[in-house]
Amino acid sequence: MVTSLDYLQASSTDDYKKVYEMEQPLVTICIPTYNRADSLLNLSLKSAVNQTYTHLEIIVIGDCCTDHTEEVIRQFNDPRIIFENRESRGEYPAETYQHWLVAGSIPTNRALELASGQFITHLDDDDEFAEDRIEKLVNFAKETRADLIYHPFYYYVVPEHWVVNDAEPLMCAKITTSSMFYHHWLKCVPWDPKSYLLNEPGDWNKVRRMLELGIKTARHPEPLTKKY
Repeated sequence: MVTSLDYLQASSTDDYKKVYEMEQPLVTICIPTYNRADSLLNLSLKSAVNQTYTHLEIIVIGDCCTDHTEEVIRQFNDPRIIFENRESRGEYPAETYQHWLVAGSIPTNRALELASGQFITHLDDDDEFAEDRIEKLVNFAKETRADLIYHPFYYYVVPEHWVVNDAEPLMCAKITTSSMFYHHWLKCVPWDPKSYLLNEPGDWNKVRRMLELGIKTARHPEPLTKKY
């Protein structure tokens, strides 16, 4: 488990700071998925490969998918995409709400193990990014030198009706998996598949533990994600 001291020591090094000086840092997009090939095709993966910022590594981890996910990924024919399908399904609690809190945490952690980008972001398999999201957040990271950037997001309510979650203040229910963007060092704070025991969704549990390290955060003002 990493500590505040670990963060303070790491963030003071030239290696840590140099990612903010890079002209085109590599950004890793982590997408866990389970039998949502059509959502990948039409929403999440489509929005990832069509980003205006092109220096990307897109890691899709199947949680033992049994549908046509692999076929859909091949259709993109994009060398930036890395796909791995787990041989067995992650173990999640049986109760519906608790399952929802932590679903996808196990393939997400595998994506983090493989991630080599200077910055890391996440995308649920049924969400989508604005096409200039990564470009704007890379520039914002260079400007603010924040460890974690978050932003408002559109939230689907009923057909053709969206509301904006203003992401202010930074707290549970004001951030979602697909609205965070952070320095690669923070991949050492993994998703906790047992965060349901604290009645916390996995995304907030990760962010809360990052905040406890004393990281610098910055809120980008625009909604850059659609959450279905």
